[in-house]
Amino acid sequence: MEGNAETGPGTPGAAGSGAAGPGATGPGAARATRRRGAALEQAILEAAIEELAEVGYQNLTMDGVAARAGTSKNVIYRRWPGRAALCVAAYLKMLPTAPEDVPDTGDLRSDALLLLRRVGDRMSSRVGSILRALLADFEDDPERVQEIRQQIGRAGAGPWLTVLARAAARGEVGPAALTPRVATVAVDLLRSEYALNGLAAVPERTLVEIVDQVYLPLVRALG
Repeated sequence: MEGNAETGPGTPGAAGSGAAGPGATGPGAARATRRRGAALEQAILEAAIEELAEVGYQNLTMDGVAARAGTSKNVIYRRWPGRAALCVAAYLKMLPTAPEDVPDTGDLRSDALLLLRRVGDRMSSRVGSILRALLADFEDDPERVQEIRQQIGRAGAGPWLTVLARAAARGEVGPAALTPRVATVAVDLLRSEYALNGLAAVPERTLVEIVDQVYLPLVRALG
């Protein structure tokens, strides 16, 4: 059965079919490698990411992902009910899982600019292009769009809240600024630059304008 483990494409399943034995090396041994659980799911998600990058969501097929991952379509369907669920899982796999270093320059403006540049770099990378494509393709699926946005929000609010908490301790902002919605205003504005203007990259001057003209006045006005 292929539910918990599987072998690479072309791996013989019966004795006497030329499968490599224990300790063997070379192509036969590679084909006989068995993948289970997390390793198999990782291979599928990586294949889905590559397919999204190459052909986009509209042209992505479960057959294509299965072929790239070296597994079967049935194995994928046992884990994800459909193409949309698989692609959301693949995108979320691209987001950082370990806590990121939070800037601590001793100045809110400098910290905010550093964080916003980091977001801009990610949005200008393959991660950002895949996200924008998915949001556009899921336009008629508001629940899926909301799922992605909630996941991104949970992943992205932490560093901004940390920066604001340090600023509050220094007396730069009041405690009312320490909410996820306020903390991520700069990120939301930056995402709008990509979404509304169709940009591949946002220039530095726009990042500075977001921080100086919107973000800092807002958080400082909240007592």
